[in-house]
Amino acid sequence: INRGTGMLYSIPFGNVENGAGAEPAAHSLTLEKIKNEGFFTCGVTVPDDFEGDITRSDNLVGMSVDYCRTLSAAMFIGDSERVHFLTFTNTDNSSVVALANGTLDVLVGGRNQQEFDFETSPSLGGLYFSTPYYYGNESTSNSVSFYSMATREGDVLFASFVNCVVMATIYAQENDIQKHKSREMPLISILGSEISW
Repeated sequence: INRGTGMLYSIPFGNVENGAGAEPAAHSLTLEKIKNEGFFTCGVTVPDDFEGDITRSDNLVGMSVDYCRTLSAAMFIGDSERVHFLTFTNTDNSSVVALANGTLDVLVGGRNQQEFDFETSPSLGGLYFSTPYYYGNESTSNSVSFYSMATREGDVLFASFVNCVVMATIYAQENDIQKHKSREMPLISILGSEISW
């Protein structure tokens, strides 16, 4: 990932041997909605000149789609197809509006820059950003851009779940765990029983 720059590093999961996890203090309205609907909606930000099918893309857009499918597999016990995609261009804030009003559950593919304040207008509410899954190609003298998954502010449990999924992909990359070795991933229950349905 990012050609081994060292910018992506998974945070250790801690002691996961005992299998006992604490129940979360919060309830997730987003997870409840997804559970009831049987799918989730992922917004994918694409360049203005993007043409074609996002699910067949093999560049950064395709990586964003892969993260949506990975999140689907994590929520629906291996089923990576229980996701609906909506595309947005990166020149306006319609994707943020769609996330804020509940049209989207997750937003990916948006280029974020470190120098900017990530606050949105008060009418839209705020955003949570996962650990970055990709960094831009800027030199260190410029502000560094990154790509991460965004969720609505206020649903801490769902935002934490999304972040754990991103961290798990980085951990798998660091430890050369691919699909055929997926049972080598640590099983954690830090998010409580609400995640298992």
